[in-house]
Amino acid sequence: MSVGLLAIVDDILTAALKASAKSAGVVIDDAAVTPQYVAGLTPARELPVVAKIARGSLINKFVFIIPLALLLTAFAPWVLPYLLIIGGVYLCYEGAEKVTEWFGHVHAHKEEGARDEKALIAGAVRTDLILSTEIMLISLSNLDPEMGFWMRLGALVVIALVMTGLVYGAVALLVKLDDVGIKMEASENSGTRRIGAGIVRSMPAVFRVISIIGAVAMLWVGGHLAILNVGEVGWHWPIDLLHKVEHALEPLGAVVTWFGDTLVSALAGLLIGLIAVGVMLLVQKLLPKRHHAEA
Repeated sequence: MSVGLLAIVDDILTAALKASAKSAGVVIDDAAVTPQYVAGLTPARELPVVAKIARGSLINKFVFIIPLALLLTAFAPWVLPYLLIIGGVYLCYEGAEKVTEWFGHVHAHKEEGARDEKALIAGAVRTDLILSTEIMLISLSNLDPEMGFWMRLGALVVIALVMTGLVYGAVALLVKLDDVGIKMEASENSGTRRIGAGIVRSMPAVFRVISIIGAVAMLWVGGHLAILNVGEVGWHWPIDLLHKVEHALEPLGAVVTWFGDTLVSALAGLLIGLIAVGVMLLVQKLLPKRHHAEA
């Protein structure tokens, strides 16, 4: 490999590393959201389903997100905020559905085929599309604007591959921990058996916590997307309010400021999501009546 090519590869990797650093929070959200889609499947189907979701994520990134992001950045950058608002509302809707389920409301469409693999994979890939879009757009916005097209494309390809590997590698590890615990229980070493039994006993609680974190993550990311991008299209008071909260909390330190920002975004996401859930429930009630009248 020539020195010139090595220098180009090094530049691409360096740019990808710097650009992807600011999307780490969304990567964590993605890793927290995905396990809820495979919880409850038979052990033999967990990794195949994770692999199919990961493949869908790569298709999202390489077929849709990267080409569209580059095209829109070049020819219609004003469209991006509207796409992100739609994505944010969708995440809020998904998160709010989870919250209403915690309080006993069962959504009919989820009850009908909760363990249908195709439906689970499709739902996970749709959610991944929103989170992956956020990851790639944040990364794109942090690339040097002076970079050429091919360098920028190369950096995005590296980011897409690394982020997908990190997210779904972590998900695969999480969903197979119980199997690891079962194997450890069969060990001749008593200490290993105790650790294995502890892992097996803790996994239901781990998945419950992951489900909660995933729902909160969807509300947080979705709410923040909506707040940030409605400001980009001219409705400034939500982002102004968020900035006021941040400025008020700054004297208390970066951690408290981050927590306040996250809390406001999540509450906004919950409000948006509950409105979206209400609209969908209303539509579901009206559609059968219309179909009945037509029949």
